[in-house]
Amino acid sequence: MSYVLRIVLPDRPGSLGAVATALGKAGADILAMDIVERSVGHAVDDLVVDLPPNRQPDSLITAAESVEGVRVESVRPDPGIAETHREWELVEALALDPKNALQTLADMLPRVLRAGWAIVVRVVDGRAELVVGGGGVPSLNGIVPGWAPVTKATGLDGEAHWVPADWKTLGTEMAVAPLGSPDLAILVGRPGGPALRSSEVARLGHLAGLTVVVAGLEGK
Repeated sequence: MSYVLRIVLPDRPGSLGAVATALGKAGADILAMDIVERSVGHAVDDLVVDLPPNRQPDSLITAAESVEGVRVESVRPDPGIAETHREWELVEALALDPKNALQTLADMLPRVLRAGWAIVVRVVDGRAELVVGGGGVPSLNGIVPGWAPVTKATGLDGEAHWVPADWKTLGTEMAVAPLGSPDLAILVGRPGGPALRSSEVARLGHLAGLTVVVAGLEGK
């Protein structure tokens, strides 16, 4: 089974190689890697690793953290096949079918951001209404959209008063971005975490903005 291992490691030569060696000794095979974030002194990477059936995912944590300075932020089942060009595939799909851009965005964003679901919602009379969704689409249950109006991509508090109880139970981390108007937005959820980092929220904002242009949604 494959897992996504999010690690925080020192941003110095050899750190990632040492982690790869440690994971290999634990029987894990690295399938892909995404650079999530870079900052002064440290880096955050997502490693997609394949683990033999007789090994527990906890062994990934033990192996990675055996390298000095490395911390595992999360381990979760890989929500999709490891692909190195997911973002470009989304851009290409949007360009090929502008009329269905919102559905394409919702369908493909979970793979791009390794999230559980993505939904396009419109605020009508103070309630959130589903427009389209992709992944394991959750029930909105007429929730009051605590994110509205939204003017830029931003991370959301998963424990906020408006968040449905079942979303909280699953520890759902979320981010939202506008789609041409403050009342139309794309909401991305990652049940079980980890939190969407600022770089991931920025990617969400860029892709939402591109969708607005392709679909001609500005001001609608």
